[in-house]
Amino acid sequence: MATLHVLSHSPFADTRLDSCLRLLGKDDGVLLCGDATYALMPSSAQLKALQPLVESSQLFALDEDLRARNLPLPAGVNSIDYPAFVELSLRFDKVNTWL
Repeated sequence: MATLHVLSHSPFADTRLDSCLRLLGKDDGVLLCGDATYALMPSSAQLKALQPLVESSQLFALDEDLRARNLPLPAGVNSIDYPAFVELSLRFDKVNTWL
């Protein structure tokens, strides 16, 4: 059963991202929104940890949050808007928000 994992907290403030990555299934996806988009900072350890998701096209980032933080979109990361977020949520069997 494929799960979309939604992260919104900074990867520099706690271990949610690390915990999420340890639990990912092969068909799971990750959506970064809010401060979680800081994981996409160039050359960061977090971006390197997310690389398998980039290669499988299962990493998504909310465009509005990237722009609000003036972060570049790394190659291979899918930038989405709110309507696409809804569609993405429907594409997966489950949605798990890491609160």
